[in-house]
Amino acid sequence: AGMEGSGDASPAVANWRLVVWTLCSVLLPVLITAWCSFQRSRRELLIRSIFRKSKHDWRYTDLFGQPSYCCVCAQHILRGAFCRCCGLRVSERCLKKADQRFLCKEIFIRGTAGALYSMPHHWVRGNVPLCSCCMVCKQQCGTQPKLCDYRCVWCQYTVHDECMMDCLRTEDCTFGEFKQLIIPPYFLSALNQTHKEKRTSFEQMVPYCKKPWMPVMVLANTRSGNNMGETLLGEFKMLLNPIQVFDLRKISPAKALELCTMLPCNAVRVLVCGGDGTVGWVLDAIDEMKIKGQERYIPQVAILPLGTGNDLSNTLGWGAGYAGEVPVEQILRNVMEADGVTLDRWKVQVTNKGYYNLRKPKVFTMNNYFSVGPDALMALNFHAHREKTPSLFSSRIINKAVYFFYGTKDCLVQECKDLNKKVELELDGERIELPNLEGIIVLNIGYWGGGCRLWEGMGDEPYPLARHDDGLLEVVGVHGSFHCAQIQVKLANPVRLGQAHTVRLILKSSKMPMQVDGEPWAQGPCTVTITHKTHALMLYHSGEQTDDDASSLSD
Repeated sequence: AGMEGSGDASPAVANWRLVVWTLCSVLLPVLITAWCSFQRSRRELLIRSIFRKSKHDWRYTDLFGQPSYCCVCAQHILRGAFCRCCGLRVSERCLKKADQRFLCKEIFIRGTAGALYSMPHHWVRGNVPLCSCCMVCKQQCGTQPKLCDYRCVWCQYTVHDECMMDCLRTEDCTFGEFKQLIIPPYFLSALNQTHKEKRTSFEQMVPYCKKPWMPVMVLANTRSGNNMGETLLGEFKMLLNPIQVFDLRKISPAKALELCTMLPCNAVRVLVCGGDGTVGWVLDAIDEMKIKGQERYIPQVAILPLGTGNDLSNTLGWGAGYAGEVPVEQILRNVMEADGVTLDRWKVQVTNKGYYNLRKPKVFTMNNYFSVGPDALMALNFHAHREKTPSLFSSRIINKAVYFFYGTKDCLVQECKDLNKKVELELDGERIELPNLEGIIVLNIGYWGGGCRLWEGMGDEPYPLARHDDGLLEVVGVHGSFHCAQIQVKLANPVRLGQAHTVRLILKSSKMPMQVDGEPWAQGPCTVTITHKTHALMLYHSGEQTDDDASSLSD
């Protein structure tokens, strides 16, 4: 009986053991995963806390574009962070130590009476740029696979470990190649001192200003250009004073441009990183400065094109689009060398028809062009689609593909046909007899539709060139979306309706799509009046001319 009892117990024990081992094999990985997840969340919370409290502009990354070494432990970095202002790079476990040990770029310093107008180099060890040369021996730096050599975060000079001398640590920084563009950290303290002493002469205030000084401000729209704006912000902060670089997602142009009033008159240059809409936003803020009586502080505006169309940028020689192919250093050189030009800005007033209408007229400011017809319809459809699913429109190629789709659709549907029967056009008070058209476009600049010189067309007819500073508008007509496509590939000419200082368009019946500088809407019967508003001070870069520009200048 005892043997039978022990025989019955052994299978039960075996079954229990199997259950326990099964539970362990299932629960142990779950517990380990939960513990790892808890530790990861805890680590991320700690990192976020350091980022939030730090004076560094830390960005977390687990992948560097080149071999990087921690500035604390000197080990190769697999997961870590880098500062977008001073270029410091640290591993994840050394982040807290680095944040406490190393200073970032100081945008404002209080110097003593004797050291107010100068500052020493700010050296950071390791991870120097590739192909950089030592300022002492002129040999290449950063060639060894370890943490080595130094870089100054202001002048960008590099020095070998063995070439670093005590005199270099205390030597005054010259701010390097871009000293004409940088606002020195001691400038604001000097400005504060002049306000206390009630002085206004910049030559007396800062000896630095006696040199040719054209401080630059960078205003970047980080929502433009497939996150290219976010990358550019960091690169410009590395080369300039971080106080000169603004993210328009966090601060408005009007607020950012207040810095101009603290700088020498007629000296500031503004680089706008974004599309034509961002440029118009900044120019509107500059117009507000004129209203406030700050004309002497008005800056000149350069453009780094990150949008979809970029026609204004193309007209001013800055290219049709930027995708990182030009180094940021070269962009700053282009801004320094650019020439000042003026840009006409126009007032577009839309007055609805009807005795019962008590609303005020719509008023727009136009820099590029106004249109009614198929191109406005494409812009309207694109805008509606982007409002529904904004995440799909993060690439310039995708945006142009969507435009192509709606253009092809309009070729088949022809929603804007017989426009000439629905509108009346007046140029400088003279009524124009319209042929059979689907669209009318009023141009202020040479380029239209993402790089097409609409007024010149195929260039086979002797018409006066379109200019952006002559106080004249060019008015053309198109027969439809297919005609627009033919013009863009130089297989057809537009219907040139004339040039004028004032344009008046009357929409007699039905509802038609309209747009001003890419901002579309559907408009009922109305009167559209376009008159000159003001001039904007822009910068023209002659190095980005297209073949069309070169032939136009030679003519």
